[in-house]
Order: sequence, then C-alpha cells, then structure tokens
Amino acid sequence: MFNIKRILLLCAVCSAVFSCNSPNPESYKTYINGYWEIERVLLRDGTEKKYSFNQTIDFFEVKDSVGIRKKVQPRIDGSFIVTKDSETFILKVENDSLRLLYNTPLDSWKETIVSAKESQIIIKNEGGNTYFYKRYKKIEL
Repeated sequence: MFNIKRILLLCAVCSAVFSCNSPNPESYKTYINGYWEIERVLLRDGTEKKYSFNQTIDFFEVKDSVGIRKKVQPRIDGSFIVTKDSETFILKVENDSLRLLYNTPLDSWKETIVSAKESQIIIKNEGGNTYFYKRYKKIEL
C-alpha cells in the first residue's frame, strides 16, 4: 500500500519529467521568418485537405515582437510577385503558447503557433483549423 509521501514523490517526479520535456514557445520565434507554403490543413471536423501545389505562399518577417505576413507568388526565375494581401501582427506568449495577434480596422483575431522548427510550422486558428506549413523551396527546373 502506498503512503502519502510516496504518492507526493511520484507526483513531483512526474511533474519534473513532463515540464522539462514541454517546448518553450519563445524558442519558436527563431523559425518564423521566411517563406512558407501550406502542406496540409486539418479542419476542425477532422477532415484533412492536402496541397500538392500552392500558387501563393506566406512570407513572415518578425522584428522584435512585431511581424508582417504577406502573400507572395513565386516565379520560375526565383523572384516573387508580392500581392496586396498583408497583415501586421504582434507575437506574444500567452498561456504557455506563442500567439500571433492581428488587429485591423475591420477585425481582430489570433492564431497559435503549435510548433515551429527549421522545416515546419504548425499554426492553429481560432476556428479550430490547423495549418501545416513547410519551408518554401525555390522551384528547380
């Protein structure tokens, strides 16, 4: 039979193990800058939509905690056509998650960076849809 000291010790050990393994959302900031294309979207209802080709990709640029997100269209020569679609956001750690906070004259919303590494970013929007981005690679002919 377990006594209270053993239970508390077990809880402390489990807490230490799991808290050490949880990612630090601050570390995600280093991977956001650059060109990203949607690989797939997991919709709120569990449906998955895959993208084999993207005509537009997202360009992120963050300085300090202020960022901009633009839609661009890659060209065969390696350059980009920059569309008029552009949003400014603030990066903020909130409830142990990294958030992208958008505010325009017409609306405000937030997205959560679920995970970020050199080759992939996963972003979840307020509607419950999860976007899996892969780092854009120049078209090679």
